[in-house]
Amino acid sequence: MARKHPVAQDYRLVPAAAAVWTTAVAGLFLSWQAAVATGVAAGAIGLAAWRRAWWNRTCAIALMISGPVAAAWVGGHVLRAESHPLRLAADEGRSTTLTVEIVTRPKGIRAEGFAGHQAGVDNVVVKATADGAQLVLLAPAAKWRDLVPGQKVTVKGTLAPPRGGDLASALLRVRGPPTDPQPPPVWQSWADDLRDGLAEASRVLDEEEAGLLPALVVGDTEQMVPRIVDEFRTAGLAHLLAVSGANLAIVCGAVYLLTRRLGPRKAAVAAMVALVGFVILAGPEPSVLRAAVMGAVTLLGLVLGRERSAVPSLAAAVLVLVLHDPALGGEPGFALSVVATAALVLIAPRWAQALKQRGVPNGLAEAVVVPMAASLATAPLVAGLSGQVSLVSVLANLAAGPVVAPATVLGVVAAVVAPLSPRAAELVTHVAGPAVTWLIQVGRQASTVPGAAVGWPDGWTGALALTAVTVVVVLLLRLKKTRTLVVAVLVGGFVVLVPMRVVAPVWPPDGWKVVSCDVGQGDALVLATDVADTAVLVDTGPDPGAVDRCLKTLGITKIPLVVLTHLHADHVGGLEAALTGRAVGAIAVGPLKEPEWAWREVGRRARAQNVRVVEPKAGERFALPGLDLEVMGPRRPPVAKAENTTVNDYSLVLKAHTRAGRVLLTGDVELAGQAALLGERDLTAEVLKVPHHGSRYSLPAFLKAVRPQIALVSVGTGNRYGHPSPHVIDVLRTGGALVLRTDRDGDLAVLPGNRIVRRRRHGLDQAVQRALPDPRRHTGPRMGTVADELRGDPVAARRAQTRFRLLHLRNTRRRHPRRHVQGDHHPRAAAHRGG
Repeated sequence: MARKHPVAQDYRLVPAAAAVWTTAVAGLFLSWQAAVATGVAAGAIGLAAWRRAWWNRTCAIALMISGPVAAAWVGGHVLRAESHPLRLAADEGRSTTLTVEIVTRPKGIRAEGFAGHQAGVDNVVVKATADGAQLVLLAPAAKWRDLVPGQKVTVKGTLAPPRGGDLASALLRVRGPPTDPQPPPVWQSWADDLRDGLAEASRVLDEEEAGLLPALVVGDTEQMVPRIVDEFRTAGLAHLLAVSGANLAIVCGAVYLLTRRLGPRKAAVAAMVALVGFVILAGPEPSVLRAAVMGAVTLLGLVLGRERSAVPSLAAAVLVLVLHDPALGGEPGFALSVVATAALVLIAPRWAQALKQRGVPNGLAEAVVVPMAASLATAPLVAGLSGQVSLVSVLANLAAGPVVAPATVLGVVAAVVAPLSPRAAELVTHVAGPAVTWLIQVGRQASTVPGAAVGWPDGWTGALALTAVTVVVVLLLRLKKTRTLVVAVLVGGFVVLVPMRVVAPVWPPDGWKVVSCDVGQGDALVLATDVADTAVLVDTGPDPGAVDRCLKTLGITKIPLVVLTHLHADHVGGLEAALTGRAVGAIAVGPLKEPEWAWREVGRRARAQNVRVVEPKAGERFALPGLDLEVMGPRRPPVAKAENTTVNDYSLVLKAHTRAGRVLLTGDVELAGQAALLGERDLTAEVLKVPHHGSRYSLPAFLKAVRPQIALVSVGTGNRYGHPSPHVIDVLRTGGALVLRTDRDGDLAVLPGNRIVRRRRHGLDQAVQRALPDPRRHTGPRMGTVADELRGDPVAARRAQTRFRLLHLRNTRRRHPRRHVQGDHHPRAAAHRGG
């Protein structure tokens, strides 16, 4: 029989838990003095509440005791970390040799490729302890990725101050391999064997599924395809890629709610079994133990018989965990664990009960509310961490929720069976394959929805702002007087925004012919043909996710030719994404096959997709409907050198004849490559893809020979190379070109009639550029930087020209020679005679 009234929860320990957590945050991000002050203030509030009977007596006493205890405990830990001898050595940047004990598994740092450097994981971050201090190790991935927690190794490196927000006394930059490694504990070796068995069994699946299954089960993202990570982040499914508190709470909560008809205690025992299996497989690292303890105490409260004990159990978990390890108070994963678990305890049962009263079946109601409650509750924290709000997160989690538990359970079974029978483990992963494929398709389709994610302030500011907005909306919806108004505003907003962003999106603009994709620090340019859904792609950028997003938003499904101007990582990194799911005719490469790793990668990708590789020569042409491509260079024989400058100068240079005019595609040619092109062919073009991201290695004579009206600079935001060069931008603007940059303007589309459409990041600012100014108006002397910025508006440019003309006349009048009273033989008089 359905319960008519909701379960009354016990909140007496909540203020104490909040006080301890706040004290830890103050100490980690401010100082030990701030921790002491915060804890003492909390204790004083508890004392006042006890004496004046503001709250329940138990609540006041708990706050009065926990505040000073947290002040002393947290303040002492922070002070010890700040005054440790290793902190003093780190401030001086000393080199040292230490024997450390590994605390966490090495976590890879993925770096984007650029020039001859291949994208991938080059370094790992490892947390360790030494001489009573906590350290963060930054070490080479190739030599440190196989270490497991519990091992003791000797390391050499340079100390540096930590970033803050934790109890680490120093950061140790390690250059060499670990020496004298000690064997890990037996149970750690056993867990590591299970993880390796799962990874090996997953290789029978396709590449994307093989990387996702270990990440879903044990948080192993080592083999994850970057494209999947980007799509899951946009779709709001990133929590599935780690064994976080949110993910563990969702799985355990789903098991509990789905088995609830067996009784609360049996359902809680089933969820506890699932939790223990996760801990054994993932390994008892701090992040896993944190989530496990919180889930265990919550489930224990349910096992003890009364659901109202869930909140006290959660509060007790916060108290115990933060006092045991104050560094947890500053970790985002801890906050996600607390918020997600609280949502499943407080919100999900009420929503499920409301759905049941409206006739929704029992199992379906729980399956719907569990992911919805967790997603909405953690949305402010996710927004603060990622700097964006996923508008499709709830729907994506609803679609993905039913297959998360089966895929996870099958992954656990595969890991357990792998050491005994690899064939059986592969069979289990085959069974899990459809569920993993469904997750990938949900993330992919959700990420392609126009406006799927919108920008939001990151950090504490963004998290608090979204929390405030959510609280205000919820409170207004609970009031009968304002409920109708809020619903009307929300519906009206969707009625206005959906047609603008989904039904009739302004991107891609009708009639586009050239698009420079915003792929960060790299190049990716799309040339349209007269055939729908068909275009030529010139370079693929450094990241698979960025170029795939650009091609999807343009609706490109057929690519007759992919041109790789040269084989640097920022031009070939997205080749896999460009080839996947699209009909590709051929891949064109230049004469220089350097660096070798990139040439091997191109060959491997081409063979996997059955795409032929061609090497066009200077003077060759490619004729497509509405698009002609002419190979301009290089015209010199290749020289086998792997230097970046040599590879850049042997970039393929193309001139595309489009409906929007001529487009000169220059790759990364520098001084020698540009000089070789001068005088040999007609370089004039209406649109110029500025060489080498606008680097300073550009010849003014080359830029003037092109005489572009539009200059497109593909460059990454805040890149460390100083691109683009102000001098190059100045030369282009002096010649009358409108300079547009992907780091500021986003995706750039060129249309016939010198029209430009800009699509800024996250689709928030879509603006149509006015017709380009007549270059003849700028053939005279430059008017200055201010006038150059104004000349996009004819009225402003005309006014600026008038002001500068008047200023010029006024200065000329001031320089007019005055009458001299000196005699005719005076030097100044002789100099001005005849003026």
